[in-house]
Amino acid sequence: MIFETLRELGDGDLRQIATALRSGYLTIPITPLALQRYVSAGTAAERAARDLNQLFDQGFREEQLATLLELVAADRAGRDLVSDVVDLVSTGPETPGVPNRDTCVVVRELFKGAQDSIIVAGYAIHKGRQVFQALAERLDGNPELKVKMFLDVQRPARDTTKDSDILARFAVRFRTTEWPGKRFPQIYYDPRSLELDPRKRASLHAKCIVADRERAFVSSANFTEAAQLKNIEVGLLIQSRPLAAKLADHFEALAEAGHLKPLPGLKDS
Repeated sequence: MIFETLRELGDGDLRQIATALRSGYLTIPITPLALQRYVSAGTAAERAARDLNQLFDQGFREEQLATLLELVAADRAGRDLVSDVVDLVSTGPETPGVPNRDTCVVVRELFKGAQDSIIVAGYAIHKGRQVFQALAERLDGNPELKVKMFLDVQRPARDTTKDSDILARFAVRFRTTEWPGKRFPQIYYDPRSLELDPRKRASLHAKCIVADRERAFVSSANFTEAAQLKNIEVGLLIQSRPLAAKLADHFEALAEAGHLKPLPGLKDS
């Protein structure tokens, strides 16, 4: 196919050929020998010359061919920009030919590299001492670091315990079995998760991390050992200040508006 050959050419090749067509240094019919001056991989010159001549036979002229090549190069540059900003992150079996990063590695890197702030939103926590080890060490070692966690505190089915008792129970579990550090993060919960009427109950089901309002990780993975190491999970690591800041602002605004409440009962040890 014609466009398969064009995809083999580098961005510089495409732009050089376009410039040569516009300036008249390349004219139709194009010979492979003439095209070799503008193609870094000489083996592609013969196929590229054939395909460009075929496009000419279909009605394209030099200016139109130049525009087409520039559009292909621009589209590829846009796609490369996305790949520079977004990384695929996964847990589970590796697949050949699909490069990605491990969930547990990305989470640990975000925690260890944070300078000013970390926002964590999660639905389920299990074996948090392992999952949050790097974050706890960072928080203990950096008094300026602000860590806010937005977590799901659920009322078990048919449980009529007072809200305050469920919150106290969650705080004790977090403090004694899920958090390995001396300083504690600020934790927020959704009061709707404690509604007695199950029809009104809601879950805080988001799973994401925002580091320094610059990097955002959005994933299907909970903060559990299984989700970080074994389950089939997928997520995206996004290196974008505007998007990371927007995600952080979303949770901050929910807290400021009272939709998410601070969890009582946590004190630094």
